[in-house]
Amino acid sequence: MKKNRLAAAALLGFMTLALAACGAKSDGAKADSKTANSSAKVYKVGILQFMDHPSLNQIEQNVEKELDALSNDEVRYEYKPYTLNGQGDSATLNQMAAKLLDDKVDVIIPLATPAAQIVQSTVEGHSETPIVFSAVSDPVGAKLVKDLNAPGGNITGTSDSLNTDAIMELILATKPDTKYVGLLYSKSQDSSEKPIADAKAFLDAHGIRYIEKTGTTNDEINAAVDALIAEKVDAIFTPTDNTVQNAELSFYEKLITAKIPHFGGADSFALNGAFVGYGVDYAQLGKETADLTAEVLKAGNAGSVPVKTFDNGIATVNTDTAKALGYDIETLKKDFAPHSTAVNEITTKKEFDKK
Repeated sequence: MKKNRLAAAALLGFMTLALAACGAKSDGAKADSKTANSSAKVYKVGILQFMDHPSLNQIEQNVEKELDALSNDEVRYEYKPYTLNGQGDSATLNQMAAKLLDDKVDVIIPLATPAAQIVQSTVEGHSETPIVFSAVSDPVGAKLVKDLNAPGGNITGTSDSLNTDAIMELILATKPDTKYVGLLYSKSQDSSEKPIADAKAFLDAHGIRYIEKTGTTNDEINAAVDALIAEKVDAIFTPTDNTVQNAELSFYEKLITAKIPHFGGADSFALNGAFVGYGVDYAQLGKETADLTAEVLKAGNAGSVPVKTFDNGIATVNTDTAKALGYDIETLKKDFAPHSTAVNEITTKKEFDKK
């Protein structure tokens, strides 16, 4: 009887060990299955942002969001270790571009014209790494591509080219008796060259005087704003200029006090206190940049993929600033309707709300 009990106990122990082994094997099978699912083709995506400001931050966030959405069992986009910000410093941007090449990323996404130019200069002659730029206002003028439809080299991207005439029309819709316009921009940015030339052509054709004031730092931009206030201009225009946008929060209240409306070439200007921002939807620009990146990695050559351009029809009005300047938002919407595809409202903040 005792022997039978011992035999039963031994059998029970053996069965327990067997079940544990089966469980371990099962867990191992699950682990192997997980490993198999993670055996997707991994692309290392470098993102180099020119500097912090709301529009560029919004692009970066939406590039990353779309890359996550595009990742699946077959392909995955890894960007976190390769996302860098040069904070507007050329030396830093050069070092970061070189680092991305050292990291052997599969593609580089530079955000804004200065970052794209530095990346192109770093990559050319040293690597076959494709470049997919974003937020470059004039890719041809900046000598990044030969043609929007046939970029050439190993570069393409998305452009936030500005319809300057439409902004001039918004100025006249706001103040039909406008006689003197200030042009505020940074000479260090190629992205400002064409829209400033377009603005001058429009103002000349309409017999409106203008004056240019420039700067390359926040202090210089503030000094330029003070000079425009002293000139008693009727309005101020700034294209998609990163330097001025970065300084907007430091001077917008001075323009409100002087009763001078500031019109900028992106909704981030209005976010940071300008009267009106006009241009592309930067969240959409980020999404399309990610989609284009996936297309380029699949095609194998960026230079054969046309540059993506967008409708520049959205006017964004800062309702805080509009009220302080004495404008009624409903009247503005009606006056702006013929010159924009949509009129959005915004209040003064440092950054866009994350979606």
